[in-house]
Amino acid sequence: MNYRHAFHAGNFADLVKHAAMLLMLHEMRAGPPLTVIDTHGGAGAYDLDSEMAARSGEADEGIRRLMADAGAPEGLGPLKQAVAAFNGGKLLRYPGSPVLIAQALRRHDRLITCEIHPDDHALLARALQTYPNAEIVNADGYRTGVERAAPSGPLLVLIDPPFERPDDYEQAARALKAILRRNGAASVAIWLPLKDLETFDGFLRQVEAPGALVVEVRLRPLTDPMKMNGCALLIANPTPELERQLEPVCDWIVRTLGEAGGKARLWRL
Repeated sequence: MNYRHAFHAGNFADLVKHAAMLLMLHEMRAGPPLTVIDTHGGAGAYDLDSEMAARSGEADEGIRRLMADAGAPEGLGPLKQAVAAFNGGKLLRYPGSPVLIAQALRRHDRLITCEIHPDDHALLARALQTYPNAEIVNADGYRTGVERAAPSGPLLVLIDPPFERPDDYEQAARALKAILRRNGAASVAIWLPLKDLETFDGFLRQVEAPGALVVEVRLRPLTDPMKMNGCALLIANPTPELERQLEPVCDWIVRTLGEAGGKARLWRL
């Protein structure tokens, strides 16, 4: 899977991932200082009028539909507010995970975000230059996510690889296991594309996180493995209100952006 996020920024999968992340941050900010690790930071922000974005049109059937819908579920409110604040007017750019996280953190919280590709690392550093509590690391995200996971204290880790490598599923499952071994109370969210059920089930068989929340958003039946038919989140130690808040979010995305046979499903391992 050759993945350039500039083609996909602000699509339905970003809505799922970023809505969940901001809802978790909202709950976790009520406690002691929080550390967030984003293992695959990307470029930080994306031009929705770029040639790549225009070619895919995915933002039109994602963030643009959401921003135009005053009746969207409450759980999508934090994402709408964050995108509006980032743009300050007309919707021209979409903030990636590191920028959304940095916007949401308190002064005494900390963000560690990784990007191994030099060009994207430079863009990410520029996007986060006004956030003094953000550290941008030019290193492998899986390894850094484990190494920088503190053994105690509030910790949220987002594992969101581009799935360009055949071992990304295995690496994500191994990183989850290692992080929870270091800090059993850490909240860890892994984003995955949903192309076919066999690949997804194979990943879940590798996961060692009893009670983890599985969030599936299928825009269409998983019958064509050459398409990204949906996306999923695997969340170990989800925040208490997340499942209740995410259910209407996922239902709205499938109902508004999906096709016949699409469905949303939230369940526990």
